[in-house]
Amino acid sequence: MDVTAFDEEMMRRAMQLARCGELGASPNPMVGAVVTCDGHIIGEGYHRKCGGPHAEVNAIASVADQHKLPESAIYVTLEPCAHFGRTPPCADLIADKGLKRVVVGCLDPFAKVDGRGVERLRRAGIEVVTGVLREECEALNVKFFTAHRRHRPYTLLKWATSADGFMASRDGAVKFSTPLTMQLMHGLRARYDAIMTGAGTILTDNPSLTVRGTAGRNPARVVLDASGVTPAGASVYDPGRVICFTDRRRDDLPSHVEQQTDIDSHDMAAVMKRLYDLGFISLMVEGGARTLTAVADSGLWDEARVERSPVRLGRDGRCLMPAPTGVLKRSETIDGNIIAEYVRPCVEPV
Repeated sequence: MDVTAFDEEMMRRAMQLARCGELGASPNPMVGAVVTCDGHIIGEGYHRKCGGPHAEVNAIASVADQHKLPESAIYVTLEPCAHFGRTPPCADLIADKGLKRVVVGCLDPFAKVDGRGVERLRRAGIEVVTGVLREECEALNVKFFTAHRRHRPYTLLKWATSADGFMASRDGAVKFSTPLTMQLMHGLRARYDAIMTGAGTILTDNPSLTVRGTAGRNPARVVLDASGVTPAGASVYDPGRVICFTDRRRDDLPSHVEQQTDIDSHDMAAVMKRLYDLGFISLMVEGGARTLTAVADSGLWDEARVERSPVRLGRDGRCLMPAPTGVLKRSETIDGNIIAEYVRPCVEPV
């Protein structure tokens, strides 16, 4: 069946709704759904929180007159699930309610779905249209698609430097960010499942790696400490989810720290695969030059965010960190600092 202008309009509305779940849905994807009858919207919903009802459930439940459902269509940005996870299959709910038409933005790359939802709906005799604004719907969940297609978290590299590219001075760490750019950075942290740093940064800065001054949950903290030199009382080991890659088990670390002793922390491919297996869809790397360079050189990254202060360090500078080998996506000046965003050149399909 031909896709109409109305179909595209409703899918764009579903995408608007999906974005409302940005701070709560992960590691699930952001999904929005719109129910229509006779050319009018009669129900809307989005996936608010991982473990909670999916977008289709919320949209169908919002319909005041449930008797209209057999004459209705539902627009959903991502293929309805067909498996039992934290919640029952949405494809079964749609079939049980008897909706006559389902319009899907893009198929779900997750192995337990991946076309099975559409197949289930069609077996129930429901008309299913797929691929409506597919590229836009996939871009909405680029972290989710990247993770499940590449079996590693979608990875952002983040650092700040002086105008001449140094991350620190000979006297120690330097604060390049302003209060405003720090707040923006904390907002960015809240949009990632995990944040990774190395032992050197912990020893030098004792970062907490939490979200402060803005809405959003704390990401899990990932520590690369092959030699086991980080203090057990470091802020990074405060309560919350913590994963530590270390060569040997440490009895002094708090009991909630998940120690990964069978993975070489210098093997970025192995580290990334383990994080994916642990359920992390997205990762921010906020370490020192050594950790950032290791990830950058591995090619296992997707974006980079570099903040440059107007301060120059000259001969006092150390830890030179050049701009990433990527494509400049955007650059803007905020509070006197230049924020440059790069994307890794695409060498494989996402």
